[in-house]
Amino acid sequence: MRKHIKNFLTLMLSITLLAFAPSTKSFAVTDNSENSSTSSSSYKLDNNYPIVMVHGLFGWGNDELFGINYWGGHNSLKDLLTEKGYTVFTPTIGSISSNWDRACELYAYLKGGTVDYGEEHSNKAGHSRYGRTYPGVYPELGTEGKNGLKKIHLIGHSMGGETIRVLAQLLENGDPNEIKHNTTDISPLLAGNHHWIESITTIATPHDGSQEDEKKDTLEPHYHKFFAAIAAATGVTHSDNPCFDFRMDQWGLKKQSYESFDSYVHRVFNSNLWKQTKDLSIWDLSQEGAKELNSWVKAQSDIYYFSISCLDTHEDSLTKHQIPNINMDPLLLKSSIFMGQYTTTTGAQVKVDSSWWPNDGIVSVISAIAPHQGSKDKIVNYDPDSTPEKGVWNYMGVIDDVDHIEVVSQDNPIYRKVLQDKFIDLAKMLNQLPS
Repeated sequence: MRKHIKNFLTLMLSITLLAFAPSTKSFAVTDNSENSSTSSSSYKLDNNYPIVMVHGLFGWGNDELFGINYWGGHNSLKDLLTEKGYTVFTPTIGSISSNWDRACELYAYLKGGTVDYGEEHSNKAGHSRYGRTYPGVYPELGTEGKNGLKKIHLIGHSMGGETIRVLAQLLENGDPNEIKHNTTDISPLLAGNHHWIESITTIATPHDGSQEDEKKDTLEPHYHKFFAAIAAATGVTHSDNPCFDFRMDQWGLKKQSYESFDSYVHRVFNSNLWKQTKDLSIWDLSQEGAKELNSWVKAQSDIYYFSISCLDTHEDSLTKHQIPNINMDPLLLKSSIFMGQYTTTTGAQVKVDSSWWPNDGIVSVISAIAPHQGSKDKIVNYDPDSTPEKGVWNYMGVIDDVDHIEVVSQDNPIYRKVLQDKFIDLAKMLNQLPS
């Protein structure tokens, strides 16, 4: 499997450093689409389903990392929305696992029970079938209540958007291989026929993957050095913070109680599994991997789909390439510049041209709109004055002058209020969808 380290490393650094380097720059957020992602609608309140916010690569959910929330930075979007009357869950699932494994973990987190990755999938991937056991934050999901079937709204940032698409695909259709061969103890998730999701919203999600560097290298030295530096800077040597747990139990890479964080990181990224399997985030986030995922993960006819992209580049008048805006996080500059000028050579599985160049430092705008490569999903522009159509991607537009980190970190006082309002309006719109 090809290892395009530069972009993958940037993804890791960008999300993880969110916890250690709060933003101090000023900026403005605009929407360069006619269809604003925060427009209020005139729907009457029709549902009050819980909102589940799913983190991306190297992210975390429920647990704070040194007082930093994945959703909201020094503030908590979960608390903010809860104060507005919404029920919100922010799960922590495998931070570097494949979307399949993360979807299985998300299901167990919600319903409760032991994670079942599926007998067929696990045998093919080469890892254990079962994972951790969760008490379940919403075990009544899928049961009948006084107002009908109890469902959820799913919001995913970055890779989290891919994960919730996979969850929807498995819930409604199951795994054909598992259904065919496992006749004794199939997981309810993999058996399918569960129509429990009301809506899916993706934010800065690489539906078509991310542009890839041609440089090949090994993973471990980069990550080991980086995390060792973090451990030294923060005094983390034997941290039991859940955010420092990659949740790779199915691969036999569970963090031991006696193990230093530095040693744990070394063991994870020095593992041979990076050379042996595609059942990892690095494949799903590549363009080839995303295309493969799009070929079997489809928009479901009974679910509302929404997408939001972020843009923090502009065209250079001399080169015509896309270059970072002045407010972009310095951490993302290198990858943004690369993405803003990269094109593929003849014969590539995924053709990358100048339409891919506008980006948020990690994800191209075109990739965040909806699945294109390997997909037949329909895409329309979201109209806040009309009832959205189920089973199609309602593109809500781009949040301009904001990068991949800032959309969730929200640490700048000026920026924070604008983005918080966007999430509040999004929650309101979701809970007003006709059920």
